[in-house]
Order: sequence, then C-alpha cells, then structure tokens
Amino acid sequence: MEKSKLVKANEKIAEKVVDTYKKIEDTVVGGYTKVEDTVVRGYAKIEDAFVDRYLIKDGETVEEAKERLKREQEHYQEHN
Repeated sequence: MEKSKLVKANEKIAEKVVDTYKKIEDTVVGGYTKVEDTVVRGYAKIEDAFVDRYLIKDGETVEEAKERLKREQEHYQEHN
C-alpha cells in the first residue's frame, strides 16, 4: 500500500527536524568542549607556575614536585 502524501510530508519534516537538532547539538557540544579544554589548560598552567614558584625543592622538576606532594598527601591521609 502506498503511503499518503501527508505521511510522506510528515516523514520529511521529521528528518529535517532531527538533522537540524543534530547540527545544533554538535555545535553546542563542540563549543562547550573548546571552552572546557581552554579552561583546563589555563588551570594547568597556573598550577604548574604555582608549584614551580612555591613548592619545588632544589633539583626537582614541576612533575617531580607534584608527585612528591601527592605522595606526601596520601601519607598524611593514611596517618590521620
């Protein structure tokens, strides 16, 4: 049985609505992801600068200092 013109029209409208929604969703999610990445990178830079300026011991890299601080925090939490 052949579909009526109304059913065909409704299917076309539904496809267009879904396609438009997907485009909007991709744009919004893409924009959010870019903002999130920028914020995380900015925080990481600030964190590294703080560790470098105030928490590094002689001869340590920033990453070594972060690992040391993490171990010290874990040790502290285990004993308190």
